Amino acid sequence: MNEAVQTKNLKAQKLNLPQHRDAFYGGKWHKAKSDRSADAINPGTGESLGPVADCGAADVDAAVQAAKAAFPGWRDTPPLERARMLKRIANVLREHAEELALIDAADCGNPFAEMVRDATVAAAQIEFYAGLVTEMKGSSIPMGPDVVNFSVREPRGVVGRIIPFNHPFMFCAGKAGAPLAVGNTVVMKPPEQAPLSSLRLAELIGDILPPGVFNLVPGGREAGSALASHKDVAMIALIGSVPTGRAVMKAASDTLKAVMLELGGKNALIAFPDSDPDEVADGVIGGMNFTWCGQSCGSTSRAFIHEKIYDAVLARVKSKIAHYKPGIATDPATTMGSIISKTQYERILGFIDSAKAEGARLLTGGGRPSDPALAKGFFIEPTVFADVQPSMRIAREEIFGPVLSVFKWSDERKMLEQVNSVEYGLTASIWTNDLSTAHRTAAAVQAGFVWINEVSKHFLGAPFGGYKQSGIGREECFEEMLAYTQEKNIHVRLKPAKQ
Repeated sequence: MNEAVQTKNLKAQKLNLPQHRDAFYGGKWHKAKSDRSADAINPGTGESLGPVADCGAADVDAAVQAAKAAFPGWRDTPPLERARMLKRIANVLREHAEELALIDAADCGNPFAEMVRDATVAAAQIEFYAGLVTEMKGSSIPMGPDVVNFSVREPRGVVGRIIPFNHPFMFCAGKAGAPLAVGNTVVMKPPEQAPLSSLRLAELIGDILPPGVFNLVPGGREAGSALASHKDVAMIALIGSVPTGRAVMKAASDTLKAVMLELGGKNALIAFPDSDPDEVADGVIGGMNFTWCGQSCGSTSRAFIHEKIYDAVLARVKSKIAHYKPGIATDPATTMGSIISKTQYERILGFIDSAKAEGARLLTGGGRPSDPALAKGFFIEPTVFADVQPSMRIAREEIFGPVLSVFKWSDERKMLEQVNSVEYGLTASIWTNDLSTAHRTAAAVQAGFVWINEVSKHFLGAPFGGYKQSGIGREECFEEMLAYTQEKNIHVRLKPAKQ
């Protein structure tokens, strides 16, 4: 989504962490039934941001029961009244955008300026769905005289959503928009690595919606599994990795609940010889989302550059990438944040080591930044490998970090085979000035969301989702709202008129 936000005037401010650190359901805060907690950690400094409840299956059940009890009343609330409350929430998000952004910067390591955009995008998503509440229409089917046959769309019931760590607040707030707009109640599980902005969201909007309509249960794998398998959850949605998506789908299978999965990607950027090397270099860097360390399912982490412009593009990439310099995420001037956790940090370094061992050429980066102020955080320089071969590990597996693989190609057929050889199919970016080449390649790539001479951007109303192992369903569009409904057909036999 592209909602403009002015970031040049952002100033450092006091971090306003949530006062409540427990589960929120039924309109109230509740301590974890197990009394477990886990510290939230600032990945840029290693400092503790305080304990957060580590909820389990019993807490999830209590939240689901609260959502189930609230569902009939919310379902029967007139659509325009639901829309009014959602628009009020969107206004609150804009009013608190910088406060929420700073919480996410401290908790997930993404730069403050980018997180402000996240808050405004979440507000835009909620408003988008609030504006569509009267469009949940059915249809009539002509069957001749004395018969009326029509369909209606109804909400499913309790919807569970499992939120990832890369954009915690944007996904927790924005992804509640569609299910709430059509009359479902929701139980959100924020990321265990970065739960604080979701908790602050519940503090801000808890009294806008009726009790039990919006519920939030912080926790780890146990909470997520319990939510996905719960018999009273009608639909489960996840943004996350492919292995997590498979686990959620298995957990959901016992109750045959509907699923929506936006999963991983090993996405390709394809540059043809007629494209401008300078523009391609900007696309290569922009598509990797180095601002948040490449921690994005949609990042174009494989760049296929034609041999005629290969060297020119690499030279420009090496020069332009200097803009991305790791720093403390709460500083408004920071252009690149930190990795979310030590586990992920060590995993990414393992990929870098394997690339070197397998013969990829390190163009830039590949290690920790030298700034002593960053010594306690999980920082990795923006890293680019050239001359990558399809058999290499970095060419096949999703890294979810600031590591870009660049391939040289000359044969279009072979290049497309390599592009489509991975199990993922989320996004693709194509660079060419030839209309036929653009459309032909867009048709050939196995991906659900394709840019031509553009990269990284999302657009409200345009369906986002993947092919193959990159997910099930489409989000950010009208079809997402439909997915949170179920269709009912009603057949009426009319009695003959009395003579």
